[in-house]
Amino acid sequence: MAVTVPAWLPEQVCWRLSDEYHAPFVEGGHVRIYRAADVRGRMRRAGVTPGASHRAHALHSPYWWLRCAVGPTNDDHRAVAAYRKVLEWDIMKAPRVTRWPEAALNPVLGKSLVVYARKPPA
Repeated sequence: MAVTVPAWLPEQVCWRLSDEYHAPFVEGGHVRIYRAADVRGRMRRAGVTPGASHRAHALHSPYWWLRCAVGPTNDDHRAVAAYRKVLEWDIMKAPRVTRWPEAALNPVLGKSLVVYARKPPA
C-alpha cells in the first residue's frame, strides 16, 4: 500500500502564511501535519511494515505558498492564475525542462510525502 500526506516543511509554510488554508478554518482543509517518522510509527501501530518513501510535487509547493500569501481563495490573482497555468502544462505535458528541477527539489520541497508499506505475512 501507499500512504500519502502533505509533507511537513511545505505544509508548515502554508499554515504560517494563512489560517484560511487549513482546518478548522476551512472545511475539508488539512487537520494535521506529520513528519515521516510519525507516519511510519502510525503505520507500524496499524499493523503494516513501512518501506521506502519519497517526496513528490515540489513545483506545487511555491504555488500553494503564493496562494496562501495572497489568500487561498483568491483564484483570480494574476500570479496565482499564471502559476496554475504552468502547473497544468507541467501535469499534462511532463516536459523535460521541468522534470529535472522537480526531481532535484522533491527531497526538500516536495508537497507530498509518500510512504509505501506491506502487510506482514500471517
